[in-house]
Amino acid sequence: MSYFEKLRLLPVINQALDALEFKKPTPIQEKAIPIILKGTDVIGNAQTGTGKTAAFCIPTLTYLLNNKAKAALILVPTRELAGQIDRFWKALTQFCPEVTSIVITGAVPMATQLKRMEVVPRLIIATPGRLVDHLQLKNFELRSVGVLILDEADRMLDMGFRAQLDEIARAVPQKRQTLLFSATWDGDISELAKKVLSHQMVRITAGKTSQAAQTVEQALIKTTESGKRDLLLEEINAERGQVLIFTSTQAKVESIGNYLEGYGIEVNSIHGGRTQGNRNTALKQFREHKIKVLIATDIAARGIDVPEITHVINYDMPQIADDYIHRIGRTGRASLEGKATSFLTLEDETKWVAIVELLKRTGSTIPKAVTKRATRAANIQDVESEMEVALVKNRKPTRSHPGARRENQWAKGTVNVKPAHEQRIKPKA
Repeated sequence: MSYFEKLRLLPVINQALDALEFKKPTPIQEKAIPIILKGTDVIGNAQTGTGKTAAFCIPTLTYLLNNKAKAALILVPTRELAGQIDRFWKALTQFCPEVTSIVITGAVPMATQLKRMEVVPRLIIATPGRLVDHLQLKNFELRSVGVLILDEADRMLDMGFRAQLDEIARAVPQKRQTLLFSATWDGDISELAKKVLSHQMVRITAGKTSQAAQTVEQALIKTTESGKRDLLLEEINAERGQVLIFTSTQAKVESIGNYLEGYGIEVNSIHGGRTQGNRNTALKQFREHKIKVLIATDIAARGIDVPEITHVINYDMPQIADDYIHRIGRTGRASLEGKATSFLTLEDETKWVAIVELLKRTGSTIPKAVTKRATRAANIQDVESEMEVALVKNRKPTRSHPGARRENQWAKGTVNVKPAHEQRIKPKA
């Protein structure tokens, strides 16, 4: 008898779990599901990729099947995470399709969403901003909500949704079950928990909060901004599996995508400037192995569950230290092995110091840095690595050191390194 059979779940749920080949629970599932089934408020802390979605969806479906007049609401930070949860919900309800769901996020006409609401869905999966838009226009009410779930609550706070979360909490019945899941725990999350959860809440932790997955092999490469693109090509060419690249801006996503396409690499991208349809298409292509590389801003750092990702590359360091863990957590999921490579320039040293402090605090592995030059980069042989320059800037120049003069100029801030587009090697016709 499997763990899930021992929980004595309803037959339609057991059928779905068998179809999904759910046999052994993850730690967060094993700890959370029995408590949630009792109707208790729960705070769940677990690192990314540990099965949190099933941990709250299984007992929520149980509640809805036992309470025909009730509904549930799941709040998430991004459209992608909303879509991921909806896909899992549809698989979980394949033998009880009457327990319908609707996704309410931005980039979809509100009229379309209102039309879908006519079916009276039992589960609403929404981003806070768009849901509040509907509430303020009095398009519908949330009086039937019996379970409120906040997934990736820390990310929603990071994105500035505090006011919207407060408004939604006031719009749902006070008599309800509330589940709050977060990969991190700090004062902001603690304050939110006090507002939305009852005093009888139970806190569950699976693994160390914000800890980098131990199944991910981390690599740190010190380089120059102008050397990144050719190093990126080397990393992609050396990887047989699928690669997810994170960069800092929408413009960089597009620029790198065009660069890689110039070398015949199958690539697509997701960022806030693309339509929801384009983002869905890119994720679908990536999930179905129709493209090898997906480039993204931090909009994809959480909630994107593509188990086959073998390599994550931080082309740019994240602005927030926690996002480093969420980024590299896109690989090495469900105990599979993965690799995460980060490019580090001198300008990113402050960000890296903050990341190292987080890794130390959570007992995570800290990768050792190596200085590396792209073997294909034009002109880079004439310029010492910026990080190397920082280490040897007090060294006295000698005639045997051809880069010494330029090195000292760089250290004084008087040298201009050529931009990447001037240095890259163009593909042969």
